[in-house]
Amino acid sequence: MSSAVLPTTLVSSFECQQGAVRAVRFNVDGKYCLSCGSDKSVKLWNPYKGTLLKSYTGSGSDVLDACSSPDNSIIASGGYDRVLTLHEVETGKISRRVRGHGAPINAVLFNEEGIAVLSASNDGTVRIFDIRQRSMDPVQILDEATDGILSLDVSDHEIATGSADGSVRVYDIRAGRVFIDYMGDSVTSVKLTNDRQCVVTSTMGGHIRMIEKINGKLLTEYTGHLHKEFKIDCAILSSDCEIVSGSEDGLIYIYDIVESNVLCRLGEDLKPRPRHVATLSSHPSRPCIAAATQSKMFIWDSLSADDL
Repeated sequence: MSSAVLPTTLVSSFECQQGAVRAVRFNVDGKYCLSCGSDKSVKLWNPYKGTLLKSYTGSGSDVLDACSSPDNSIIASGGYDRVLTLHEVETGKISRRVRGHGAPINAVLFNEEGIAVLSASNDGTVRIFDIRQRSMDPVQILDEATDGILSLDVSDHEIATGSADGSVRVYDIRAGRVFIDYMGDSVTSVKLTNDRQCVVTSTMGGHIRMIEKINGKLLTEYTGHLHKEFKIDCAILSSDCEIVSGSEDGLIYIYDIVESNVLCRLGEDLKPRPRHVATLSSHPSRPCIAAATQSKMFIWDSLSADDL
């Protein structure tokens, strides 16, 4: 059942001043977040105060995704220039630029140990790089998808991918096997549940589905949000009891993970209402959501701004 505590308080909203914000991502402990812009930059924020801490530049085009390493020392990013870029957080310097993808990079993630970084691309591959090595040749390439890979998630021994060909793949690195399911529409967001037993997928057409990983059984389906045109993020709140999704009607939908009903819609009172909410990120340990639309970021929390 859903927890009673939901992130329904808008504690901050601010202009990122980097063109269209392509993605927003919390860091590993949720104290900071990253925004990726059409102005070719990545910005590091204290999102609760709307304070810009540092800007990272050097990408050749729009940055579509970014993430910080578990020790918060490196920021990885990728986008339309097809290059995986690694920045040093403290100095802002580019430590490595890795080429190899034949199309834009849609998603980047570090593994839980922070020794490998993964990049997923419209060329249908995921490339895995060991950042401890001087050579930045990929240690592994996952190339089974027949269309662009739009989304990516990782656990300690699994890699989940969602593709424009409608497929969801969960690679079990330890066992050397892969689970494959077909959703029928492009999979724009994929998340492993905290217990690692299920995978949550968001697809074009406005469907979020929870699939039992080991047998592909559909457990629950969530509908109500609008998802026809854009790549829309979904996420699982830290309670593991709610699923949150952006929507093309400018709202954020929070669903009960068991009952599948809509618990609340965030943003109904905003004036003017955003045209769409395509990107969002869930705080790793408490009820809080960072979301962005056009050039602006919004932070929704269960606490008031004075309590943060």
